[in-house]
Amino acid sequence: MKFTISSITLVLLFSLGVSAQSSYSIKGSAIDTTEKKPLQNATIMVVNAKDSILRKFTRATADGSFTVNGLAKGRYLLLVSYPGYAGYSEDLTLDAQPEHDFGKISMALKSRLLQDVIIKGEVTKIKMKGDTTEFNAKAYVIQPNSKVEDLLKQLSGMEVDKDGKITFQGQTVEKVLLDGEEFFGDDPTLITKNIRGDMVDKVQVYDKKSDQAAFTGIDDGVKIKTVNIKLKEDKKNGYFGKVDAGIGTGGYYQGEALFNKFKAKEKYAGYLTTANDGRSGLNWEDNQKYTDGSSDAGGDVLSYNYQGLPVSKLGGAHYDNKWDNDKQSINANYKAGSLDVVGTINTLTQNNLPGSVNNSDATQTFDKSVFREKLDFTYQIKLDTTSNLKIAADGAYRHTKNFTSYLTIGSRNDSLINRNARTTSNDADQHIMNASVFYTKKLKKKGRTISVLASQLIDHTHGDFYTNSEADFYDATGAVSSTQLINQYKPSDNKHTAFNSNITYTEPLSKYWSAIFNYGINVDDAISDKPSFNKSAAGDYNVRVDSLSSDYDLKQVSNQLGAMFNLTKDKSTLNFGTRASNVTFKQTDEYAGGSPYKRQFINWIPQAMYVYRFSKQESVRLNYDGNTIQPSITQIQPLKVNTDPLYVTIGNANLKPSFHNNIQIAYNGYRVLTDQNIYFNVAFGNTYNPIINNTVTDKTGKTTSQAANLTNKTPYNIGGYGGFERKIKGPDISVGFSGNYFSTISYNYTNGVLNTTNSTNYSGRLSISKYENKKYDLYFIFGPSYTINESSLQKINSNGPGFSSSNYINVYLPGKFQISTDIFYTYKAKTASFDNDF
Repeated sequence: MKFTISSITLVLLFSLGVSAQSSYSIKGSAIDTTEKKPLQNATIMVVNAKDSILRKFTRATADGSFTVNGLAKGRYLLLVSYPGYAGYSEDLTLDAQPEHDFGKISMALKSRLLQDVIIKGEVTKIKMKGDTTEFNAKAYVIQPNSKVEDLLKQLSGMEVDKDGKITFQGQTVEKVLLDGEEFFGDDPTLITKNIRGDMVDKVQVYDKKSDQAAFTGIDDGVKIKTVNIKLKEDKKNGYFGKVDAGIGTGGYYQGEALFNKFKAKEKYAGYLTTANDGRSGLNWEDNQKYTDGSSDAGGDVLSYNYQGLPVSKLGGAHYDNKWDNDKQSINANYKAGSLDVVGTINTLTQNNLPGSVNNSDATQTFDKSVFREKLDFTYQIKLDTTSNLKIAADGAYRHTKNFTSYLTIGSRNDSLINRNARTTSNDADQHIMNASVFYTKKLKKKGRTISVLASQLIDHTHGDFYTNSEADFYDATGAVSSTQLINQYKPSDNKHTAFNSNITYTEPLSKYWSAIFNYGINVDDAISDKPSFNKSAAGDYNVRVDSLSSDYDLKQVSNQLGAMFNLTKDKSTLNFGTRASNVTFKQTDEYAGGSPYKRQFINWIPQAMYVYRFSKQESVRLNYDGNTIQPSITQIQPLKVNTDPLYVTIGNANLKPSFHNNIQIAYNGYRVLTDQNIYFNVAFGNTYNPIINNTVTDKTGKTTSQAANLTNKTPYNIGGYGGFERKIKGPDISVGFSGNYFSTISYNYTNGVLNTTNSTNYSGRLSISKYENKKYDLYFIFGPSYTINESSLQKINSNGPGFSSSNYINVYLPGKFQISTDIFYTYKAKTASFDNDF
């Protein structure tokens, strides 16, 4: 082997350069403060001052001394710890001198610290425990009589809007638990708005897995973003509650009362609320909708969509307990209430057509009411050291009554093309019962388990629906060319029963690998009787309209088989597999007679997940989910729906299933010493053979819509969000920035022409908060947005900027008085489509 002088010189220079960069060292010795004895094996750590990343690690020798070599130039933090002794930390900068000598570092026994000496230090705010982010409530400012909601607003990555809706790192929190248990079932605001903040010990955020995945430890793809409020031990006994009432201008009022009795593991609670301002008692999951009785027993419908004037009256009771050394537990809830809403909605709509644009101006006046009561309970028992049984049941009754009047005016190029005045009324009753049994058993071999899940649903809804409409259609001169009158009675009777079962078996394949196999059979039976009647000469609704009537009996049987594999090793977790369902579908039109409509198909549900944990405070996750999307019954059913004479829908029995893919990558990193949080999430999804709308609009503006498959295009969506938050120690404020991006390409047929729609939204927000004990609380979130909505049929778009802000200010006054305000503002600029600012 030959070496040239130049190559040797280069090697020497490189070696000298590396040596120069890593030629710094530190030394010292750990000594007991009182007895002056050396602390052998004391832990010595050197971390970056900037990001808390560990650079070097060693232990003290028999005489307590230590030396750390090979450090580069820069700022560090020395951490020294020893069991039973108070920790030691000191900043250092390695620059001019190659060696830093700490001398003798005195360590004090915790038991010998004087009671009148207070040692101040940073309380760890956040810990990562696997997939759980845990916040220490002691590290935050909690004012007397503040609520859990006020504490959540201070947590890094957490946002709470004016209705109590919680988002964590851009994801909506769907469930809030109290000490790991349901509290009033599906109304999380009863925890966040009523439990005192000073009662909280820890706040945990995680993706709640299904009972099956929690038992086996193998992810099955079911996740619910969950917040668990852990109470302090001394707050779990005693009575507490609150009474809150207020009145305002315009006749607005609200009032609520909550009583709790906590005794160790037993909890009693009850509440009453009444309000007409849209806030008290309406939980965030349902504030976005007003349901007519079509949802299942699991969800509340005592809500409205910020349209109209609501009057709510709600009440409920809760009980949960554990006994027999925690072998048995029960959780029960009863809720009842009513909601009445009246109001007016005005809607402007632009319908892009080949070569023209139709506009409509619709005014809707409504009077809606709903009464609902629900009872649910869950009982769990540990049968022995290896088996458990969980029994759950809920039942609900719901009565809805709606009356709505519409006036719609359609135009094309400022010329009137139609006018429709109609009224609808609906009176419906719904009864629902749902029950499930879940049995789990751990077998002799570690990791080998078997579990059985079975559930039964019974749902019966009867409704009486009336529609009365007069639609005028105009010619080019502005004269009425035709009039369509509808005056019909449409009763409906829907019965639905569903039995679902699943048997799951897990098997450890090696030290790191395990497998899960499952089989289930599902039987679904639904009857939908929807006749339609015109008035007879005698004025009775007894003339059946065959083209608008149906009586369908649907039977569906599916057999599902699945296999999943799981790898857990060191810092990595890998999970992948698929489930497949063989579905037999039979639909019979009992009214029309003839042969039943039959289908047989296979649903594929593949999934994969990979998680790598750099440390307890830093991880990255990659997810893939795929699922077959079957057309809905209403899309297939060849029934003409003429509730709105200007927009008529018909079924398509030739629809085929579509398949949707979704890929997601997420990162979360937290730096303890700098109280810094960084997170981001990016997702992409597309759909093969999608089901889209195929609409035909005639010259009078009347639209007929039918679902259809699109075979030559693939709609997709891509989006992401991310954020950065950090505490600035000088002014002692928390500052954060978050950004969101979402874009989707979708398709629809309009008068035989394929229309491509591009919808994109960009938004960014700056958050600033500061909490000065017993002086003031400040909380500001604000930022701009920009929306792009473009259609290939017309160059007219709805592109435009926007702005939103959410602010909270609270000032403490003498005499234990406080004054506070919430300020919410949204703005949407005028666009080429709609020339008004909102």
